[in-house]
Amino acid sequence: MQVRCWMLGAAAAALAAPAAMAGRGSDGQVNVIMWQAPSTMNPYLSPGTKDIIASSIALEPLASFTPQGGLAPRLAAEIPSRENGGIAPDLRSVTWKLKPGIRWADGSPLTAEDVAFTAAYCMDPSGGCAQLAKFEGVESVEALDALTVRIRFATPRSDPFSAFVGAQTPVLQKAQFRDCIGEKAPTCTQQNFNPVGTGPFKVVAFRTNDSITFEANPEYRASDQPAFAKLLIKGGGDAAAAARAVLETGEFDYAWNTQLAPDVMAGMEAAGKGQNVVAFGSLVERIHVNLTDPSPDLPEGERSTAKHPHPILQDANVRKALSMAIDRQLLTELGYGPAGQPSCNLVPAPDAWASDNTDCMAQDVEGAKRLLDEAGWLPGPDGIREKDGRRLKLLFQSSVNAVRQDFQALIKQWWSDIGVETELKVVEPSVFFGGDAGSPDTFQKFHADVEMYANNFEGNNPEPYLARQTCDKIPGPENQWQGENTSRYCDPEFDRLIGEMTQIVDPAARGAMGKRLNEMLTRDSNAIIPLVYRGTTSAVSNRLGGVQMNAWDSELWNVADWHRIEP
Repeated sequence: MQVRCWMLGAAAAALAAPAAMAGRGSDGQVNVIMWQAPSTMNPYLSPGTKDIIASSIALEPLASFTPQGGLAPRLAAEIPSRENGGIAPDLRSVTWKLKPGIRWADGSPLTAEDVAFTAAYCMDPSGGCAQLAKFEGVESVEALDALTVRIRFATPRSDPFSAFVGAQTPVLQKAQFRDCIGEKAPTCTQQNFNPVGTGPFKVVAFRTNDSITFEANPEYRASDQPAFAKLLIKGGGDAAAAARAVLETGEFDYAWNTQLAPDVMAGMEAAGKGQNVVAFGSLVERIHVNLTDPSPDLPEGERSTAKHPHPILQDANVRKALSMAIDRQLLTELGYGPAGQPSCNLVPAPDAWASDNTDCMAQDVEGAKRLLDEAGWLPGPDGIREKDGRRLKLLFQSSVNAVRQDFQALIKQWWSDIGVETELKVVEPSVFFGGDAGSPDTFQKFHADVEMYANNFEGNNPEPYLARQTCDKIPGPENQWQGENTSRYCDPEFDRLIGEMTQIVDPAARGAMGKRLNEMLTRDSNAIIPLVYRGTTSAVSNRLGGVQMNAWDSELWNVADWHRIEP
Protein backbone atom coordinates (compact mmCIF):
# COMPACT_ATOMS: atom_id res chain seq x y z
CA MET A 1 0.00 0.00 0.00
CA GLN A 2 1.47 3.31 -1.02
CA VAL A 3 1.51 6.14 1.51
CA ARG A 4 -0.27 9.20 0.17
CA CYS A 5 -0.29 12.77 1.35
CA TRP A 6 -2.07 15.05 -1.08
CA MET A 7 -4.93 17.52 -1.45
CA LEU A 8 -8.16 17.51 -3.43
CA GLY A 9 -9.59 20.65 -5.02
CA ALA A 10 -8.73 22.94 -7.89
CA ALA A 11 -6.96 25.58 -5.83
CA ALA A 12 -5.13 23.14 -3.57
CA ALA A 13 -1.67 24.17 -4.71
CA ALA A 14 -2.33 27.75 -3.66
CA LEU A 15 -3.01 26.75 -0.06
CA ALA A 16 0.60 25.93 0.65
CA ALA A 17 2.07 28.77 -1.35
CA PRO A 18 4.13 31.11 0.84
CA ALA A 19 3.21 34.76 0.97
CA ALA A 20 4.76 37.75 2.68
CA MET A 21 2.95 38.83 5.84
CA ALA A 22 2.64 42.43 6.92
CA GLY A 23 3.46 41.69 10.55
CA ARG A 24 2.16 40.19 13.76
CA GLY A 25 -1.56 40.73 14.25
CA SER A 26 -2.03 42.64 10.98
CA ASP A 27 -4.72 40.34 9.55
CA GLY A 28 -7.31 40.63 12.32
CA GLN A 29 -9.12 37.48 13.41
CA VAL A 30 -9.23 33.97 11.97
CA ASN A 31 -12.21 31.78 12.79
CA VAL A 32 -11.97 27.99 13.10
CA ILE A 33 -14.95 25.73 13.63
CA MET A 34 -14.42 22.37 15.33
CA TRP A 35 -17.81 20.75 15.57
CA GLN A 36 -16.31 18.26 18.02
CA ALA A 37 -15.68 20.95 20.61
CA PRO A 38 -12.42 20.73 22.59
CA SER A 39 -12.80 19.67 26.22
CA THR A 40 -9.31 20.46 27.48
CA MET A 41 -6.11 22.21 26.43
CA ASN A 42 -3.96 19.49 28.00
CA PRO A 43 -3.28 16.65 25.52
CA TYR A 44 -1.79 14.54 28.32
CA LEU A 45 -5.30 14.21 29.77
CA SER A 46 -7.11 13.37 26.56
CA PRO A 47 -6.28 11.20 23.54
CA GLY A 48 -9.00 12.99 21.54
CA THR A 49 -7.75 14.48 18.27
CA LYS A 50 -9.87 17.59 18.83
CA ASP A 51 -8.07 18.34 22.10
CA ILE A 52 -4.62 17.63 20.68
CA ILE A 53 -5.26 19.96 17.75
CA ALA A 54 -6.61 22.78 19.93
CA SER A 55 -3.72 22.55 22.38
CA SER A 56 -1.16 22.62 19.55
CA ILE A 57 -2.02 26.26 18.92
CA ALA A 58 -0.39 27.23 22.22
CA LEU A 59 1.77 24.27 23.28
CA GLU A 60 4.77 23.02 21.30
CA PRO A 61 6.94 19.89 21.17
CA LEU A 62 10.68 19.76 20.54
CA ALA A 63 10.01 18.82 16.91
CA SER A 64 7.09 18.45 14.53
CA PHE A 65 6.30 15.99 11.79
CA THR A 66 5.98 17.60 8.38
CA PRO A 67 3.21 16.87 5.85
CA GLN A 68 5.63 14.45 4.18
CA GLY A 69 6.24 12.57 7.44
CA GLY A 70 9.71 14.02 8.01
CA LEU A 71 10.98 15.92 11.05
CA ALA A 72 11.30 19.66 11.57
CA PRO A 73 12.77 21.30 14.70
CA ARG A 74 10.32 23.30 16.78
CA LEU A 75 11.66 24.14 20.22
CA ALA A 76 14.83 22.23 19.40
CA ALA A 77 17.75 23.90 17.65
CA GLU A 78 18.17 20.89 15.34
CA ILE A 79 17.07 17.31 14.89
CA PRO A 80 19.45 14.98 16.76
CA SER A 81 21.45 12.56 14.63
CA ARG A 82 24.43 10.27 14.97
CA GLU A 83 26.40 12.76 12.85
CA ASN A 84 25.79 15.73 15.16
CA GLY A 85 26.17 13.64 18.31
CA GLY A 86 22.54 13.86 19.30
CA ILE A 87 21.94 10.11 18.99
CA ALA A 88 24.34 8.02 21.06
CA PRO A 89 26.46 5.39 19.24
CA ASP A 90 24.84 2.65 21.34
CA LEU A 91 21.36 4.02 20.48
CA ARG A 92 20.53 4.12 24.19
CA SER A 93 19.96 7.88 24.39
CA VAL A 94 19.04 10.97 22.41
CA THR A 95 20.18 14.47 23.37
CA TRP A 96 18.18 17.55 22.39
CA LYS A 97 19.47 21.11 22.30
CA LEU A 98 16.85 23.83 22.79
CA LYS A 99 16.83 26.99 20.74
CA PRO A 100 18.20 29.82 22.89
CA GLY A 101 15.97 32.72 23.79
CA ILE A 102 12.59 30.99 23.64
CA ARG A 103 10.15 32.36 26.19
CA TRP A 104 6.86 31.20 27.55
CA ALA A 105 3.88 33.45 26.92
CA ASP A 106 4.30 34.88 30.45
CA GLY A 107 7.83 36.05 29.56
CA SER A 108 9.79 33.44 31.53
CA PRO A 109 12.48 31.41 29.73
CA LEU A 110 11.93 27.90 28.42
CA THR A 111 14.54 25.52 29.86
CA ALA A 112 15.44 21.85 29.73
CA GLU A 113 13.92 21.53 33.22
CA ASP A 114 10.50 22.08 31.65
CA VAL A 115 11.11 19.14 29.31
CA ALA A 116 12.30 16.85 32.10
CA PHE A 117 9.34 17.87 34.26
CA THR A 118 6.86 17.09 31.47
CA ALA A 119 8.27 13.58 31.16
CA ALA A 120 7.87 13.04 34.90
CA TYR A 121 4.34 14.44 34.69
CA CYS A 122 3.26 11.93 32.04
CA MET A 123 5.21 8.96 33.39
CA ASP A 124 3.73 9.20 36.90
CA PRO A 125 1.79 5.91 37.19
CA SER A 126 -1.13 7.49 39.05
CA GLY A 127 -1.63 10.36 36.61
CA GLY A 128 -3.51 8.51 33.89
CA CYS A 129 -1.44 10.08 31.12
CA ALA A 130 -3.22 9.67 27.78
CA GLN A 131 0.09 9.73 25.89
CA LEU A 132 2.01 7.21 27.98
CA ALA A 133 2.75 5.01 24.95
CA LYS A 134 4.95 7.79 23.57
CA PHE A 135 7.24 7.24 26.56
CA GLU A 136 7.42 3.47 26.10
CA GLY A 137 10.94 2.26 26.91
CA VAL A 138 12.06 5.64 28.30
CA GLU A 139 14.31 5.08 31.33
CA SER A 140 14.97 8.70 32.28
CA VAL A 141 14.74 12.28 31.03
CA GLU A 142 17.42 14.57 32.45
CA ALA A 143 18.20 18.26 32.06
CA LEU A 144 22.00 18.43 31.54
CA ASP A 145 22.03 22.21 31.48
CA ALA A 146 19.57 25.01 30.79
CA LEU A 147 19.32 24.19 27.09
CA THR A 148 20.20 20.48 26.93
CA VAL A 149 18.02 17.50 27.75
CA ARG A 150 18.90 13.82 27.44
CA ILE A 151 16.39 11.00 27.07
CA ARG A 152 17.74 7.58 28.03
CA PHE A 153 16.14 4.33 26.86
CA ALA A 154 16.10 0.96 28.57
CA THR A 155 17.28 -0.69 25.35
CA PRO A 156 18.78 0.57 22.06
CA ARG A 157 16.28 2.53 19.97
CA SER A 158 16.67 2.79 16.21
CA ASP A 159 14.05 5.55 16.16
CA PRO A 160 14.24 7.76 19.26
CA PHE A 161 11.70 10.29 17.96
CA SER A 162 8.62 9.55 20.01
CA ALA A 163 8.41 11.57 23.23
CA PHE A 164 8.29 15.34 22.57
CA VAL A 165 7.96 14.86 18.82
CA GLY A 166 4.55 15.83 17.45
CA ALA A 167 1.56 17.56 18.98
CA GLN A 168 0.62 14.65 21.24
CA THR A 169 3.57 15.30 23.59
CA PRO A 170 4.28 19.03 23.88
CA VAL A 171 6.37 20.62 26.62
CA LEU A 172 4.48 21.90 29.67
CA GLN A 173 5.69 24.76 31.84
CA LYS A 174 7.07 23.33 35.07
CA ALA A 175 6.23 26.47 37.04
CA GLN A 176 2.57 26.21 36.07
CA PHE A 177 2.08 22.44 36.46
CA ARG A 178 4.46 21.62 39.33
CA ASP A 179 1.54 20.99 41.71
CA CYS A 180 -0.44 18.89 39.21
CA ILE A 181 1.49 15.62 39.32
CA GLY A 182 -0.14 12.19 39.60
CA GLU A 183 -3.68 11.99 40.91
CA LYS A 184 -3.86 15.79 41.05
CA ALA A 185 -3.46 16.09 37.27
CA PRO A 186 -7.16 16.17 36.30
CA THR A 187 -8.04 18.47 39.21
CA CYS A 188 -5.91 21.40 37.95
CA THR A 189 -8.66 23.07 35.95
CA GLN A 190 -6.96 26.44 35.50
CA GLN A 191 -3.76 24.84 34.21
CA ASN A 192 -5.53 22.32 31.96
CA PHE A 193 -7.81 24.90 30.39
CA ASN A 194 -5.34 27.80 30.21
CA PRO A 195 -1.82 26.40 29.79
CA VAL A 196 1.05 28.83 29.35
CA GLY A 197 2.71 27.94 26.06
CA THR A 198 5.46 28.91 23.65
CA GLY A 199 3.35 28.73 20.49
CA PRO A 200 2.18 31.54 18.21
CA PHE A 201 -1.04 32.09 20.17
CA LYS A 202 -1.95 32.14 23.86
CA VAL A 203 -5.25 31.17 25.47
CA VAL A 204 -7.30 34.05 26.83
CA ALA A 205 -10.67 32.36 27.32
CA PHE A 206 -11.62 28.69 27.43
CA ARG A 207 -15.21 27.46 27.60
CA THR A 208 -15.18 23.69 27.73
CA ASN A 209 -17.13 21.99 24.93
CA ASP A 210 -17.96 25.42 23.50
CA SER A 211 -15.26 27.87 22.42
CA ILE A 212 -11.66 28.96 22.87
CA THR A 213 -10.33 32.47 22.27
CA PHE A 214 -6.64 32.95 21.52
CA GLU A 215 -4.54 36.07 21.04
CA ALA A 216 -1.19 36.42 19.33
CA ASN A 217 1.57 35.52 21.76
CA PRO A 218 3.67 38.68 22.30
CA GLU A 219 6.64 36.49 23.31
CA TYR A 220 6.59 34.34 20.17
CA ARG A 221 10.07 33.97 18.72
CA ALA A 222 9.16 35.07 15.18
CA SER A 223 8.54 38.80 15.45
CA ASP A 224 6.31 38.98 12.34
CA GLN A 225 4.14 35.99 13.29
CA PRO A 226 1.35 35.13 13.66
CA ALA A 227 -0.35 37.33 11.08
CA PHE A 228 -3.65 37.08 12.95
CA ALA A 229 -4.19 39.05 16.14
CA LYS A 230 -6.87 36.64 17.33
CA LEU A 231 -7.94 33.08 16.68
CA LEU A 232 -11.36 31.77 17.64
CA ILE A 233 -12.28 28.11 17.87
CA LYS A 234 -16.02 27.53 17.98
CA GLY A 235 -17.42 24.11 18.80
CA GLY A 236 -20.77 22.45 18.32
CA GLY A 237 -23.07 21.42 15.50
CA ASP A 238 -22.07 18.70 13.09
CA ALA A 239 -19.69 18.11 10.20
CA ALA A 240 -22.16 19.31 7.57
CA ALA A 241 -22.89 22.59 9.37
CA ALA A 242 -19.17 23.18 9.90
CA ALA A 243 -18.36 22.62 6.23
CA ARG A 244 -21.25 24.83 5.19
CA ALA A 245 -19.98 27.66 7.42
CA VAL A 246 -16.78 27.75 5.35
CA LEU A 247 -17.81 26.61 1.88
CA GLU A 248 -21.24 28.22 1.53
CA THR A 249 -21.81 31.04 4.02
CA GLY A 250 -18.17 32.09 4.54
CA GLU A 251 -18.69 32.69 8.28
CA PHE A 252 -15.58 30.68 9.16
CA ASP A 253 -12.15 30.32 7.62
CA TYR A 254 -11.39 26.71 8.52
CA ALA A 255 -13.61 23.75 9.39
CA TRP A 256 -11.92 20.75 10.96
CA ASN A 257 -12.88 17.15 10.18
CA THR A 258 -15.42 17.62 7.41
CA GLN A 259 -16.26 13.92 7.35
CA LEU A 260 -19.04 13.98 4.76
CA ALA A 261 -20.25 11.88 1.84
CA PRO A 262 -18.55 12.84 -1.47
CA ASP A 263 -21.74 14.10 -3.15
CA VAL A 264 -22.58 16.34 -0.17
CA MET A 265 -19.11 17.87 -0.21
CA ALA A 266 -19.14 18.46 -3.96
CA GLY A 267 -22.40 20.37 -3.67
CA MET A 268 -20.94 22.70 -1.04
CA GLU A 269 -17.73 23.33 -2.97
CA ALA A 270 -19.81 24.44 -5.95
CA ALA A 271 -20.51 27.72 -4.10
CA GLY A 272 -16.92 28.76 -4.86
CA LYS A 273 -16.00 30.08 -1.40
CA GLY A 274 -13.54 27.36 -0.46
CA GLN A 275 -12.54 23.76 -0.87
CA ASN A 276 -12.21 20.52 1.04
CA VAL A 277 -8.60 19.39 1.46
CA VAL A 278 -7.52 15.81 2.06
CA ALA A 279 -4.26 14.32 3.23
CA PHE A 280 -3.55 10.62 3.74
CA GLY A 281 -1.53 9.55 6.74
CA SER A 282 -2.53 6.77 9.13
CA LEU A 283 -6.22 7.42 9.89
CA VAL A 284 -8.35 4.26 10.04
CA GLU A 285 -12.07 4.15 10.76
CA ARG A 286 -12.59 0.99 12.77
CA ILE A 287 -14.70 -0.87 15.31
CA HIS A 288 -13.31 -1.66 18.74
CA VAL A 289 -14.71 -4.77 20.40
CA ASN A 290 -15.11 -4.59 24.18
CA LEU A 291 -13.52 -7.70 25.65
CA THR A 292 -14.87 -6.82 29.11
CA ASP A 293 -18.44 -6.67 30.37
CA PRO A 294 -20.07 -3.20 30.18
CA SER A 295 -23.31 -4.34 31.82
CA PRO A 296 -25.06 -1.62 33.86
CA ASP A 297 -25.91 -4.36 36.36
CA LEU A 298 -22.30 -4.31 37.53
CA PRO A 299 -21.13 -1.86 40.22
CA GLU A 300 -19.83 1.46 38.95
CA GLY A 301 -16.08 1.24 38.60
CA GLU A 302 -16.26 -2.42 37.61
CA ARG A 303 -18.05 -2.06 34.28
CA SER A 304 -15.71 -2.55 31.32
CA THR A 305 -12.85 -3.69 33.54
CA ALA A 306 -10.75 -6.85 33.60
CA LYS A 307 -12.70 -8.04 36.65
CA HIS A 308 -15.53 -9.09 34.33
CA PRO A 309 -14.80 -10.66 30.91
CA HIS A 310 -17.41 -10.04 28.23
CA PRO A 311 -19.96 -12.89 28.24
CA ILE A 312 -20.34 -12.83 24.43
CA LEU A 313 -17.37 -11.08 22.85
CA GLN A 314 -14.73 -13.16 24.60
CA ASP A 315 -15.76 -15.73 21.96
CA ALA A 316 -13.29 -15.22 19.10
CA ASN A 317 -15.75 -16.79 16.64
CA VAL A 318 -18.32 -14.10 17.36
CA ARG A 319 -15.76 -11.37 16.80
CA LYS A 320 -14.65 -12.91 13.52
CA ALA A 321 -18.23 -13.34 12.33
CA LEU A 322 -18.96 -9.68 13.03
CA SER A 323 -16.03 -8.72 10.81
CA MET A 324 -16.94 -11.16 8.04
CA ALA A 325 -20.46 -9.74 7.73
CA ILE A 326 -19.26 -6.22 6.81
CA ASP A 327 -19.01 -4.90 3.24
CA ARG A 328 -16.06 -2.51 3.51
CA GLN A 329 -16.08 -1.61 -0.16
CA LEU A 330 -19.65 -0.31 0.06
CA LEU A 331 -18.88 1.63 3.24
CA THR A 332 -15.95 3.31 1.52
CA GLU A 333 -17.89 4.22 -1.61
CA LEU A 334 -20.81 5.70 0.32
CA GLY A 335 -18.83 7.41 3.05
CA TYR A 336 -15.61 8.63 1.50
CA GLY A 337 -15.33 8.02 -2.24
CA PRO A 338 -11.78 8.82 -3.40
CA ALA A 339 -10.88 10.01 0.11
CA GLY A 340 -10.89 6.45 1.44
CA GLN A 341 -10.10 2.83 0.71
CA PRO A 342 -11.19 -0.42 2.37
CA SER A 343 -8.72 -1.70 4.94
CA CYS A 344 -8.05 -4.77 7.06
CA ASN A 345 -5.19 -3.03 8.89
CA LEU A 346 -5.02 -0.83 11.95
CA VAL A 347 -1.61 0.34 10.68
CA PRO A 348 -2.03 1.21 6.97
CA ALA A 349 1.28 3.03 6.51
CA PRO A 350 4.20 3.40 5.99
CA ASP A 351 4.60 0.71 3.37
CA ALA A 352 7.18 -1.29 5.33
CA TRP A 353 4.68 -1.69 8.19
CA ALA A 354 1.47 -2.25 6.18
CA SER A 355 0.43 -5.90 6.19
CA ASP A 356 -0.77 -7.45 2.95
CA ASN A 357 -3.67 -8.93 4.91
CA THR A 358 -6.78 -8.88 2.72
CA ASP A 359 -8.83 -11.55 4.53
CA CYS A 360 -11.58 -9.10 5.47
CA MET A 361 -12.02 -7.44 2.07
CA ALA A 362 -14.79 -9.69 0.74
CA GLN A 363 -18.04 -9.70 2.67
CA ASP A 364 -19.00 -13.27 3.62
CA VAL A 365 -22.42 -13.41 5.25
CA GLU A 366 -22.89 -17.14 4.71
CA GLY A 367 -19.45 -17.89 6.10
CA ALA A 368 -20.24 -15.79 9.18
CA LYS A 369 -23.45 -17.74 9.72
CA ARG A 370 -21.61 -21.06 9.51
CA LEU A 371 -18.99 -19.87 11.97
CA LEU A 372 -21.64 -18.89 14.51
CA ASP A 373 -23.45 -22.20 13.99
CA GLU A 374 -20.24 -24.12 14.66
CA ALA A 375 -19.61 -22.03 17.79
CA GLY A 376 -23.02 -22.99 19.19
CA TRP A 377 -24.76 -19.67 18.59
CA LEU A 378 -28.00 -20.91 17.04
CA PRO A 379 -30.97 -18.89 15.70
CA GLY A 380 -33.91 -18.52 18.07
CA PRO A 381 -37.60 -18.22 17.12
CA ASP A 382 -37.13 -14.60 15.99
CA GLY A 383 -33.88 -15.27 14.12
CA ILE A 384 -31.63 -13.81 16.81
CA ARG A 385 -28.97 -16.28 17.86
CA GLU A 386 -28.73 -17.68 21.37
CA LYS A 387 -26.32 -19.78 23.37
CA ASP A 388 -26.75 -21.12 26.89
CA GLY A 389 -29.84 -18.94 27.33
CA ARG A 390 -28.11 -15.69 26.28
CA ARG A 391 -29.21 -13.69 23.23
CA LEU A 392 -26.58 -12.40 20.85
CA LYS A 393 -27.43 -8.76 21.43
CA LEU A 394 -24.93 -5.89 21.23
CA LEU A 395 -24.92 -2.17 22.01
CA PHE A 396 -23.04 -0.35 19.23
CA GLN A 397 -21.97 3.22 20.03
CA SER A 398 -20.24 5.98 18.09
CA SER A 399 -20.05 9.76 17.97
CA VAL A 400 -22.64 11.93 16.27
CA ASN A 401 -21.65 12.20 12.61
CA ALA A 402 -23.69 11.65 9.44
CA VAL A 403 -21.21 9.23 7.90
CA ARG A 404 -20.84 7.24 11.11
CA GLN A 405 -24.60 7.00 11.55
CA ASP A 406 -24.89 5.70 7.97
CA PHE A 407 -22.19 3.15 8.77
CA GLN A 408 -23.96 2.12 11.98
CA ALA A 409 -27.25 1.57 10.12
CA LEU A 410 -25.62 -0.55 7.42
CA ILE A 411 -23.59 -2.62 9.88
CA LYS A 412 -26.67 -3.17 12.04
CA GLN A 413 -28.46 -4.62 9.00
CA TRP A 414 -25.54 -6.85 8.05
CA TRP A 415 -25.26 -8.12 11.61
CA SER A 416 -29.03 -8.74 11.65
CA ASP A 417 -28.54 -10.86 8.52
CA ILE A 418 -26.30 -13.22 10.51
CA GLY A 419 -28.57 -13.29 13.56
CA VAL A 420 -27.13 -10.52 15.74
CA GLU A 421 -29.46 -8.02 17.41
CA THR A 422 -27.88 -4.57 17.51
CA GLU A 423 -28.93 -1.50 19.45
CA LEU A 424 -27.43 1.75 18.22
CA LYS A 425 -26.23 4.57 20.44
CA VAL A 426 -24.84 7.96 19.44
CA VAL A 427 -22.92 10.31 21.72
CA GLU A 428 -22.10 13.98 21.28
CA PRO A 429 -18.50 14.14 20.02
CA SER A 430 -17.39 16.58 22.70
CA VAL A 431 -18.45 14.02 25.30
CA PHE A 432 -17.40 10.86 23.45
CA PHE A 433 -13.88 12.14 22.82
CA GLY A 434 -13.74 14.36 25.89
CA GLY A 435 -11.76 12.21 28.31
CA ASP A 436 -13.88 13.25 31.33
CA ALA A 437 -13.29 10.55 33.93
CA GLY A 438 -16.70 11.31 35.42
CA SER A 439 -18.65 10.76 32.20
CA PRO A 440 -20.12 7.33 31.40
CA ASP A 441 -20.11 8.06 27.66
CA THR A 442 -16.46 8.49 26.73
CA PHE A 443 -14.90 6.10 24.26
CA GLN A 444 -12.27 5.22 26.88
CA LYS A 445 -14.86 4.25 29.50
CA PHE A 446 -16.59 2.19 26.78
CA HIS A 447 -19.90 1.32 28.42
CA ALA A 448 -21.04 -0.46 25.24
CA ASP A 449 -20.22 -3.72 23.49
CA VAL A 450 -18.67 -2.28 20.34
CA GLU A 451 -17.76 1.25 19.32
CA MET A 452 -16.59 2.96 16.15
CA TYR A 453 -14.16 5.85 15.75
CA ALA A 454 -10.84 6.75 14.15
CA ASN A 455 -7.51 8.12 15.27
CA ASN A 456 -3.98 8.07 13.95
CA PHE A 457 -0.33 8.10 14.89
CA GLU A 458 2.22 10.83 14.34
CA GLY A 459 5.12 10.55 11.91
CA ASN A 460 6.32 7.37 10.24
CA ASN A 461 7.03 5.20 13.30
CA PRO A 462 3.91 3.22 14.35
CA GLU A 463 5.66 1.56 17.29
CA PRO A 464 4.16 3.84 19.99
CA TYR A 465 0.76 3.44 18.34
CA LEU A 466 0.93 -0.34 18.57
CA ALA A 467 2.26 -0.04 22.12
CA ARG A 468 -1.08 1.51 23.11
CA GLN A 469 -2.59 -1.98 23.04
CA THR A 470 -0.48 -3.51 25.82
CA CYS A 471 -2.11 -4.75 29.01
CA ASP A 472 -0.95 -1.80 31.11
CA LYS A 473 -2.72 0.71 28.81
CA ILE A 474 -6.23 -0.58 29.55
CA PRO A 475 -8.46 2.26 30.83
CA GLY A 476 -9.80 1.86 34.33
CA PRO A 477 -10.50 3.72 37.56
CA GLU A 478 -6.89 3.28 38.65
CA ASN A 479 -5.62 5.44 35.76
CA GLN A 480 -8.50 7.95 35.59
CA TRP A 481 -9.93 6.01 32.58
CA GLN A 482 -7.18 7.50 30.41
CA GLY A 483 -5.57 4.32 29.04
CA GLU A 484 -5.32 4.03 25.26
CA ASN A 485 -6.20 0.30 25.00
CA THR A 486 -9.94 0.76 24.60
CA SER A 487 -10.69 -2.82 23.52
CA ARG A 488 -9.16 -4.10 26.79
CA TYR A 489 -7.03 -6.44 24.69
CA CYS A 490 -4.48 -8.21 26.87
CA ASP A 491 -2.11 -10.78 25.41
CA PRO A 492 1.21 -11.47 27.20
CA GLU A 493 2.72 -12.50 23.87
CA PHE A 494 1.78 -9.15 22.33
CA ASP A 495 3.35 -7.34 25.28
CA ARG A 496 6.49 -9.46 24.96
CA LEU A 497 6.81 -8.63 21.26
CA ILE A 498 6.34 -4.91 21.92
CA GLY A 499 9.24 -5.12 24.36
CA GLU A 500 11.29 -7.02 21.81
CA MET A 501 10.46 -4.47 19.12
CA THR A 502 12.03 -1.63 21.07
CA GLN A 503 15.36 -3.46 20.73
CA ILE A 504 15.16 -4.04 16.97
CA VAL A 505 17.34 -1.66 14.97
CA ASP A 506 17.07 -3.01 11.42
CA PRO A 507 14.23 -1.11 9.61
CA ALA A 508 13.08 -4.16 7.64
CA ALA A 509 12.90 -6.29 10.79
CA ARG A 510 10.98 -3.53 12.60
CA GLY A 511 8.48 -3.36 9.76
CA ALA A 512 8.04 -7.13 9.81
CA MET A 513 7.44 -7.09 13.55
CA GLY A 514 4.95 -4.24 13.12
CA LYS A 515 3.01 -6.29 10.59
CA ARG A 516 2.88 -9.22 12.97
CA LEU A 517 1.62 -7.07 15.83
CA ASN A 518 -0.98 -5.44 13.58
CA GLU A 519 -2.26 -8.86 12.51
CA MET A 520 -2.52 -10.03 16.13
CA LEU A 521 -4.87 -7.14 16.89
CA THR A 522 -6.94 -7.44 13.72
CA ARG A 523 -6.90 -10.65 11.67
CA ASP A 524 -5.97 -13.04 14.50
CA SER A 525 -8.10 -11.70 17.34
CA ASN A 526 -10.56 -9.26 15.73
CA ALA A 527 -10.30 -7.21 18.92
CA ILE A 528 -10.09 -4.29 16.49
CA ILE A 529 -12.06 -4.48 13.24
CA PRO A 530 -10.67 -2.04 10.63
CA LEU A 531 -13.11 -0.63 8.10
CA VAL A 532 -11.73 2.24 6.02
CA TYR A 533 -8.31 3.81 5.58
CA ARG A 534 -9.43 7.39 5.16
CA GLY A 535 -7.93 10.75 4.54
CA THR A 536 -7.84 13.59 7.02
CA THR A 537 -10.31 16.13 5.61
CA SER A 538 -11.04 19.77 6.42
CA ALA A 539 -12.60 22.73 4.65
CA VAL A 540 -10.53 25.86 3.93
CA SER A 541 -11.75 29.26 2.80
CA ASN A 542 -10.29 30.74 -0.37
CA ARG A 543 -9.42 33.79 1.75
CA LEU A 544 -7.12 31.84 4.07
CA GLY A 545 -3.51 31.37 2.98
CA GLY A 546 -0.58 29.39 4.33
CA VAL A 547 -2.49 26.22 5.21
CA GLN A 548 -0.46 23.04 4.79
CA MET A 549 -2.65 20.03 5.44
CA ASN A 550 -0.77 17.56 7.63
CA ALA A 551 -1.96 14.01 8.30
CA TRP A 552 1.13 13.13 10.37
CA ASP A 553 0.79 15.78 13.09
CA SER A 554 -1.70 18.39 14.24
CA GLU A 555 -3.60 19.87 11.30
CA LEU A 556 -2.82 23.28 12.78
CA TRP A 557 0.89 22.50 13.04
CA ASN A 558 1.83 25.62 11.00
CA VAL A 559 -0.89 28.01 12.19
CA ALA A 560 1.84 30.64 12.66
CA ASP A 561 2.08 30.80 8.85
CA TRP A 562 -1.62 31.36 8.24
CA HIS A 563 -2.59 34.72 6.77
CA ARG A 564 -5.44 36.51 5.05
CA ILE A 565 -5.75 36.50 1.26
CA GLU A 566 -7.71 39.48 0.01
CA PRO A 567 -9.86 39.00 -3.12
